[in-house]
Amino acid sequence: MNNHKLKLFVFVLILFTASGIIYFWMVNKNSERMTARQKMIKAIYPVFVGFKRIFSSDPKIKTNIGLLRPIRSLYSLKTPAPHGQDIKFEQFRGKKILLVNTASDCGYTPQYDDLQKLYESYRDKLIIIGFPANDFKEQEKGTDDEIALFCKVNYGVSFPLAEKSSVVNGPRQNKIFEWLTHKNENGWTDQQPVWNFSKYLVNENGILTHYFDPSVSPLSKDVIHAILQ
Repeated sequence: MNNHKLKLFVFVLILFTASGIIYFWMVNKNSERMTARQKMIKAIYPVFVGFKRIFSSDPKIKTNIGLLRPIRSLYSLKTPAPHGQDIKFEQFRGKKILLVNTASDCGYTPQYDDLQKLYESYRDKLIIIGFPANDFKEQEKGTDDEIALFCKVNYGVSFPLAEKSSVVNGPRQNKIFEWLTHKNENGWTDQQPVWNFSKYLVNENGILTHYFDPSVSPLSKDVIHAILQ
């Protein structure tokens, strides 16, 4: 490599590094109580999503085309919320409900921001409930209070968060996710969450209508179309 090419290489390397540092700082300038890993996840999420779109097959979206009705009413259920409260699903009659298992240390954690934007845009017809869970690679180790603070200060989350629980099939599975993932309860599908930020949509009549893989953005045309149906 001659001297001119070496200088050009060094210049480009310095420019690239400086740009990366500035971008990282701008993305995280308002981040609080975040670990270095969480800040890195927040910064690289757009790149992560871009690679997913280019190199992955189409994300899984399941639709209850026949609108098969539940065997057991979701409105008869409730789930614990932090500090001894319960989220009673009877209160959500007439609204669509998006139920998402969440985590603070996942590559998809920045979807909290997208979920909040979706909630703000359609809150007249949509309720979103997050279900923090430590089921996948132990990516949610925080307490309920730590999780709520993390979501609030870094992503402005104002939609309800349930008490931290398990969402995968087993004796400790959250009762709502037991309903979502067993055909003998929801009347349609046994689809389990495949990772953090799996999404289930229930319509205004309490019918489970859609399942969206974690890679499906909450602001995707598929999710928004399902909400507006």
